[in-house]
Amino acid sequence: MARNDFNDLLAFRAVATERSFTRAAAQLGVSTSAVSHALRGLEERIGIRLLNRTTRSVVPTEAGERLLITVSALVDGVEAELASLGELRDRPAGNIRITTSAHAAKTILEPVLLPLLAAHPELKVELSADAGFVDIVAERFDAGVRLGETIAQDMVAVPIGPDMRMAAVASTAYFERRPPPKTPHDLSEHNCINLRFPTYGGLYAWEFEKDGRALNVRVDGQLTVNDTALALQAAMDGLGIAYITDDQVLPLIAKGRLIRVLEDWCPPFPGYHLYYPSRRQHSSGFVAVIEALRYRVGA
Repeated sequence: MARNDFNDLLAFRAVATERSFTRAAAQLGVSTSAVSHALRGLEERIGIRLLNRTTRSVVPTEAGERLLITVSALVDGVEAELASLGELRDRPAGNIRITTSAHAAKTILEPVLLPLLAAHPELKVELSADAGFVDIVAERFDAGVRLGETIAQDMVAVPIGPDMRMAAVASTAYFERRPPPKTPHDLSEHNCINLRFPTYGGLYAWEFEKDGRALNVRVDGQLTVNDTALALQAAMDGLGIAYITDDQVLPLIAKGRLIRVLEDWCPPFPGYHLYYPSRRQHSSGFVAVIEALRYRVGA
């Protein structure tokens, strides 16, 4: 429907409801002549009279009554939906879709979102765990969660977790068979558990840094996995050295089940961030999710 047709229908509805061109013009905020012109054009296009006009009254014809019922139902429905959408601004409600890694979902999102959802029954959150990057605009996600240093510059990024560190670990049994590596170059003498992430298009090169010197190492080993939980389990089983974030292994190190090596080559880096494409016109539900997840030091 052309915009003029829709405007003419609104003019017809106003006149038919108010039974007056003057009152209809005041309601629409236009001149009486503009309303009269719109009605004349509408009647000419459909080829039938919609209003009977006299000097004292304006009354819909039979065709006008039928059209008034249809147009009023449509307009009332649109106005009701706009009011409903406006309510999303005022209370946490609606559907929020987030793409994330399984690790971030388990360690950060779920612990925060579960109480938020319990407090707001009209709010729904969908978490989609994916090891690779997703085009959140094309795939119709409201937001994504990834490490801060991997987020595109044109995205709004909100920190939702502390800085992180990587950890190279293996079991005590493994290091009973081989001496621990002193530098990343020594990894060539070890059975390393490789990670294959879609993000990198191949095997992940282990990233190290010391005294401002960055070093990426391609490791070799008998096992390749696409999930850090699998790599951790393989390391615990004594298969070799795994390279994963230290929050996953610190409790196991404390219990003596894993031994950490090359710690001085693993400086902190920006942790998980929630990212999305725009700062404007977010629903109150989305704002509530952002504020609940926002990382506050010491909180």
